Amino acid sequence: MSTDTFLSAATRVIPTVEYRRERWRNGLGWTREILRVPDTDDWQLRLSIAEIEQDAAFSAFPGIERELVLLRGEGLRLRFADGTLHTLMPPHDRLRFAGEAELSGELVDGVTHDFNLMWRRDAVNAELLHRPLVGSMFFFTEPTTAWAIHLLAGQAAFEGEPALPPLQAGDTAWLGAGPRRRYALCGGGELLAIRVAPGAAGT
Repeated sequence: MSTDTFLSAATRVIPTVEYRRERWRNGLGWTREILRVPDTDDWQLRLSIAEIEQDAAFSAFPGIERELVLLRGEGLRLRFADGTLHTLMPPHDRLRFAGEAELSGELVDGVTHDFNLMWRRDAVNAELLHRPLVGSMFFFTEPTTAWAIHLLAGQAAFEGEPALPPLQAGDTAWLGAGPRRRYALCGGGELLAIRVAPGAAGT
């Protein structure tokens, strides 16, 4: 499947209640999967929320780039096999790292929920932005640009888009690639916005 084809997956809002809860690949934790594109085992982009209830090794994902954002909890220490230690602290610390990296997560003080962005580095470029939402924010889709928007807090709605229901905290929207189009997201709160475009192998 070409990059253009999967980036043009149908625009939609994915409410929290539709996230799919499943075991980690290594069986040591749970994930609520938000979205995968394409929606197959051979996905190129995947969004999920990891529920980390105990200190545990992370699954390996060869060929994948990852970015982790602390959503809830008192913090998470990421201990890499090469000796690197990075602690995600509230409210929304984040770290990008290679999916091949050998690491474990250690809870600072109790359970954490962590937003997990993963993309296939040879096919996709993904850029994650953390922004306040005050009034209106504009997102432009193009033939080679799609967006995923995860509402961290507050509420929001796409102006003039009756087919897209309003977003509540925790919901996610996917704006598929296609003819250049402007989406106006109006409301108040805080969000993660992920710009998705073809990587070197998809251009």
